[in-house]
Amino acid sequence: MTKQEKTKKGDFVELEFTGYYQGKSFDSNVEENIKKINPEAKAEKTVVVIGQRLVIGGLDKALEEKEIGEEYEIHVPYKEGFGERKRELVKTIPLNVFTKQKINPFPGQTLVMDDVLARVITISGARVITDFNNPLAGKDVDYKFKIKRIIIDEKEKIEALFKFFFRAIPKYEIKENKIIVKGPKPLVGLVILYKDKFREIIDKYLEFEEEKIERREKGKAKESEINLGD
Repeated sequence: MTKQEKTKKGDFVELEFTGYYQGKSFDSNVEENIKKINPEAKAEKTVVVIGQRLVIGGLDKALEEKEIGEEYEIHVPYKEGFGERKRELVKTIPLNVFTKQKINPFPGQTLVMDDVLARVITISGARVITDFNNPLAGKDVDYKFKIKRIIIDEKEKIEALFKFFFRAIPKYEIKENKIIVKGPKPLVGLVILYKDKFREIIDKYLEFEEEKIERREKGKAKESEINLGD
């Protein structure tokens, strides 16, 4: 009988998971579970690097020394999950900050402010009390998970990192120990921000090569850009 392969720190793995709070799922990449959270959501493949905190700490630690294809259940205390609830993240914001953007806030409303999820607690006169804590801060959670496979392919590893850090896969080329990202000049900011992380995780240097956008002659447009309503 052959010894079952187990995961280790540094492995790229495809992860199937569902997170629960008080028995109710709050996050998942399993089709039947994510539909219970949001009927419009679609399950997406999730690839993480064990030990790099690409998921919450408690789950990240639990991914080590696990057998491929086995199902596991873990309990994650809040300190290893979404952290403590912080009073300083409950802020008072002038009402006109919302109304200037044509937003009429109401208690319980969830908004994205400065790229952070925030929940409106209450409105008092011209003040809006808003909570920037993660909704699960200070709460213990549970996870069910399964590691579907360990990823070996270099291209798949690189694209998984791009999806996590860049939120998209840019045009790129692999040359020996370099990953050359190609695109418009604003993309260089992401390359600078994450080059050390790529070097740490995959032992390759991240570089940038600008590709200028071709300008079409005025008055000429692609067929897909024609406004048929004119």
